[in-house]
Amino acid sequence: MQISVLGTGYLGATHAACLAAGGHTVIGVDTDPLRLELLRHGRAPFHEPGLDELLRSGVDSGRLRFTDDLDEVVDADVHFLCVGTPQVADGDGADLSVLHAVVEALAPRLDKPCLVVGKSTVPVGTAADLRGRLQRLAPAGTGVGVAWNPEFLREGRAVRDSLEPDRLVFGVDSDLDNQLLREVYADLVRRGAPVFRTDPATAELAKVSANAMLAARISLVNLLAEVCEASDADVSDLTAILGADPRIGSDFLSPGLGYGGGCLPKDTRAFVARARELGVVESSQLLASVDDVNTRQRTRTVELAGALVDLTAGPRVAVLGGAFKAGSDDVRDSPALAVASALRCRGAQVVVHDPQAGDNVRRTHPELEVCATAHDAVRGAELVLVLTEWSEFAALDPVDLGRIAARRVVVDGRLVLDGDKWRAADWDFHALGRGTRGAA
Repeated sequence: MQISVLGTGYLGATHAACLAAGGHTVIGVDTDPLRLELLRHGRAPFHEPGLDELLRSGVDSGRLRFTDDLDEVVDADVHFLCVGTPQVADGDGADLSVLHAVVEALAPRLDKPCLVVGKSTVPVGTAADLRGRLQRLAPAGTGVGVAWNPEFLREGRAVRDSLEPDRLVFGVDSDLDNQLLREVYADLVRRGAPVFRTDPATAELAKVSANAMLAARISLVNLLAEVCEASDADVSDLTAILGADPRIGSDFLSPGLGYGGGCLPKDTRAFVARARELGVVESSQLLASVDDVNTRQRTRTVELAGALVDLTAGPRVAVLGGAFKAGSDDVRDSPALAVASALRCRGAQVVVHDPQAGDNVRRTHPELEVCATAHDAVRGAELVLVLTEWSEFAALDPVDLGRIAARRVVVDGRLVLDGDKWRAADWDFHALGRGTRGAA
């Protein structure tokens, strides 16, 4: 099948490579020349395990290519919309300007029956709006359908989530559109991937609702962690007990610095904004509070750091972590960098190390010093904060680091360190969600 993927960022590049791996002929479209140059050589413009191999295979086979010219995709049977929908600059809603621009540029070129499929995360009602735009701008009688097929990718596991999805959601208006999507994903369907057929509006809600529920779960466990600190309880034991309840489970019961990245924060805010537009005001306050709790985790971490060291005296503070999560080099709305920047504003000399995101930290936060190794960052530091859950940080030797740090004071913002091991090495060990009993 001939398929176009409009937008080759994190979602689009991964989707295009995986479709090509499924045997389709795929053309990715983007306006960024540097990104296109990398993709044409089979290289991802971001860190994602396994993606470079898929890209190289697709490009080398001829099934996958990339262009900046929409005229090259007019023969496609299916057009996937994979452009970004960031938070608007002056509010909490989603900025759909790029999505609208792509659809309005594509529509006049569509001179054959085809299906335009949204994968971008959008407010409910977007598919209906795009349908109107396409009907207005596409040549009369073309027969352009609109469907929504949300993505559920996790950064660091996007290839696996694409090739082994836990569900496929088809938001369609007709049996014909449903059948076409089943053909797109024929290999996955044959292998037993669950398919949920629904209407476009419900499909739009599927992704934002999933993110809203995950965000709420993370903020709730962080509220419990704060109570644990105040009551001299241990949140690790508490979450283990809660996770043993099959109605609750252990996934996303990890307290700490909170969530970040390019999805959960902006999608939760956009969900609240859209709910209020629809008149669902009182209920939307719950998710607004979820966002407030998440932001407070960053403030609490800065406050803890300030209680442990005099930030106004300009101490060297080592921040281990720059990406918003392990397995990624994405620094969008990174809790680690939010804390690092706040510490610098209070007077600290902040140095950052991240195994993958160093270049992105330099690009987005030029005011922060970036070190090549954790040892370089810790050398001479009066305070160490572990703010991204990389396994490399869990494996650090506290005895070794104690020899080069100016003071042995550490804050585990992700509960990844072995507290007993660090305390045995004479570190003053602190962890979010653990009271004094858990730190003794």
